[in-house]
Amino acid sequence: MQLVVARIGRAHGIKGEVTVEVRTDEPELRLGPGAVLTTDPAGAGPLTIETGRVHSGRLLLRFEGVSDRTAAEALRNTLLIAEIDPEEMPEGEDEYYDHQLMDLDVVTTDGTEVGRITEISHLPSQDLFIVERPDGSEVLIPFVEEIVTEIDLEEQKAVIDPPPGLIDDRAEIASGREDAPGQEES
Repeated sequence: MQLVVARIGRAHGIKGEVTVEVRTDEPELRLGPGAVLTTDPAGAGPLTIETGRVHSGRLLLRFEGVSDRTAAEALRNTLLIAEIDPEEMPEGEDEYYDHQLMDLDVVTTDGTEVGRITEISHLPSQDLFIVERPDGSEVLIPFVEEIVTEIDLEEQKAVIDPPPGLIDDRAEIASGREDAPGQEES
């Protein structure tokens, strides 16, 4: 199975280094020296990582055969793809690869069917499950511990405890103006 692990950014310096936008929680495993990665577009690769270092909070990589700024700039926006065993699990206990979560049935803690995960959106603040409901509509579920209480890969389901209004229209609206003690109407 193929997993996108990074996107190449702009060239850095004159010796062939590039910045990369990391798209894996395991960069030390996937983006270390000697790693051979396929690419999208395919014509840019495969690429073998020669060196890597962090500079000003950004990962910089140099690939074998890429020795100047012009060659590095030609790789800009190329996706780096690692081949992984489909049975492989991430290192962290409560971590999952996207392909493991796709098509899971989503149910509430009381067993009510919500839908099926069709996509996972990785935002800067959090990840979102895009869930297709039985009627064809979509609902966005934040992939946070407070809402997604259980992932059961054997049963192929994700259990959620949604706050009011997340998956239905029964939102509870709290107002400081009603039932406030000591307030009189004018």
